[in-house]
Amino acid sequence: MRRQLVFLAVLLLALTGCGSGNDEAPQGANEQGGAFPVTIKNKYGDTVVKQAPQRVVTVGLVEQDALLALGVVPVATTEWFGEKPGALFPWAKAKLGEGAVPQVLSDKDGLQFEKIAALQPDLIIGLYAGITADDYKKLTAIAPTVAQPRGVPDWGVSWQVVARTVGQAVGKAAQADELVKGIEARFSEVRAQHPEFKGKTALMASPYEGYFIYGTQDPRSRMLTDFGFVLPTGLDKVIGDKFGGNLSAERISLLDQQTVVWFPSKGGTAKLKADPLYRNLKVRSEGREVFIEEDYDDQLYGATSFVSVLSLPIVLDQLVPKLAAAVDGNPATNA
Repeated sequence: MRRQLVFLAVLLLALTGCGSGNDEAPQGANEQGGAFPVTIKNKYGDTVVKQAPQRVVTVGLVEQDALLALGVVPVATTEWFGEKPGALFPWAKAKLGEGAVPQVLSDKDGLQFEKIAALQPDLIIGLYAGITADDYKKLTAIAPTVAQPRGVPDWGVSWQVVARTVGQAVGKAAQADELVKGIEARFSEVRAQHPEFKGKTALMASPYEGYFIYGTQDPRSRMLTDFGFVLPTGLDKVIGDKFGGNLSAERISLLDQQTVVWFPSKGGTAKLKADPLYRNLKVRSEGREVFIEEDYDDQLYGATSFVSVLSLPIVLDQLVPKLAAAVDGNPATNA
C-alpha cells in the first residue's frame, strides 16, 4: 500500500482541469450557514476548506461510509478489498440513494495522482490512510487534502475522529457528532448488558503470515475496549509504533488471552487451527476464540474491517453474541 508512482503531469492536470471521469454532477454537501471556511489540522499541516465541497475523492480506505452517512456522495473512493461497485459495502450502498456510483481507485496501485487530478476534486480525504509527506504535497497541488491526524500511526485513526473530521470538512459537524453519539450509546448498552466483558483480556489477530496481531491504536482493537475488554499489557512493545505486526512463534503465549477475535486470511484459518503451538494454548482448548468467516461477502467480516458509523451497527448486532459465547467459560458453546 505504498505510494511510489508520481508524474509531473499531475500538476499540469490540476492546473488545467482536464476532463472528469464522471460527467454527471455528484451529490455534494449542502452549504451550512457559518460552517465555512473551516481549518482542519493534519499530520503535515492545516487544511483550509473554503466552501462546501461538491466533488470529494477519498484516498483513505473507509471515509466513504462517513460521507454517505452525512448524505454526501463521493465522486471516487479507494478500494482495499471486496470488489464492490463504488467500493461500497451493503451498509453504505443503502445510503447511496439516487447518487451516482463512485469511481473506484485501487489501493493496490498506490495513489493514482493522474486519475485523482482528472476527477477535478475540490476536496481529497485520506484519514484512514498512510499518506506520506511527499504524497501530501502532490495531493494538495490538486485540491485541499485532509490527511491522517497527528499523533496516531498510519491506519490508526478512530472511527469517531473519521466521522467528526469528515463532518467538519463537508459542513455537517453537528450531524456527524450526533451519529457518533448514537453509536457510542449502543456501545454503552452493550457494556451494561454484558458486564462479563469488563476487565477481560482480549486481542484482535489474523493468521496472516503466521500470527498477526493488532495494536492498541488499531480501530478494531479500540472496538474491543469499547465493549469493556482490556488489551494485553505490553502489546505495543511487541509490535512497535505500527497499527499491527507479526508475532514470532517464541511469543505465541501473547495469544493466550481470555478471548481472541480472528480475522480470516486466505488458507490461514485452517492452518492456524491445525497449528500444534496454537492448539496447546488455553484460548484454543477452552473455546475462548471467535473466528470471523473467511468470506469477503460476509457482512460481519467487512463491517469489522471498516469500523465505521455505518458498519458498526452490524458489528454490534453480530459480533457481540459471539464474544459472549467465547467468554462464558463453557467450551461447548461455539462462537
